[in-house]
Amino acid sequence: MANLILLGPPGAGKGTQSRVLTEKFGLVQLSTGDLLRDAVEKGTDAGKAAQDVMQAGGLVSDDIVIAIVSDRLDRPDTANGVIFDGFPRTVAQAQALDTLLTEKAQTLDLVISLDVQDEAMIDRVSGRYTCAACGEGYHDTHKKPANPDTCDACGGHDFKRRADDNAETVAQRLAAYHAETAPLIAYYEGKGLLKHIDAMGDIKAISNELAAAVAQEDA
Repeated sequence: MANLILLGPPGAGKGTQSRVLTEKFGLVQLSTGDLLRDAVEKGTDAGKAAQDVMQAGGLVSDDIVIAIVSDRLDRPDTANGVIFDGFPRTVAQAQALDTLLTEKAQTLDLVISLDVQDEAMIDRVSGRYTCAACGEGYHDTHKKPANPDTCDACGGHDFKRRADDNAETVAQRLAAYHAETAPLIAYYEGKGLLKHIDAMGDIKAISNELAAAVAQEDA
């Protein structure tokens, strides 16, 4: 069993690499956004609390997020471990996660930072698009479909781009990410859990390095 956190700015490849790890190791990707929506839909106690806050226009508190994460960790499909995606975002959340895992007699085994060069990342993100049917990701330069206008994964022909995937917005998001994540980097480095991986290279090579790091923890 291995529980890990995958850190990385927009466009670093977290989604792609998470899918590879989930398939290879049987891990479950836990996205806090998806968990919130699922809890609200299922009407759990934490989901009801979150819905009340969101309907009032407020931000969901750390306590509610932790309660939703706790509920999800109790499901049997997490037995092989999980990848935390979008959580924690602050040191306070990281400390709360430590406490939660201790209460469940679990550990956080590895935190991986996908490191990028900002200028190159702006180019990477501003050129990306996805298949509207299955979500497979592509890029104007770095990853085109084998057949133009046809998704390699599902054969779909409809593609879409995020409205905020433009150079100016991406630069702002990168700056916000670095400011937000820097304390987490220091926190997990202090615990000896952090591993840096260069995320600017070949996607398959990055996948292999990630898989090797997870396999070592899972051994």
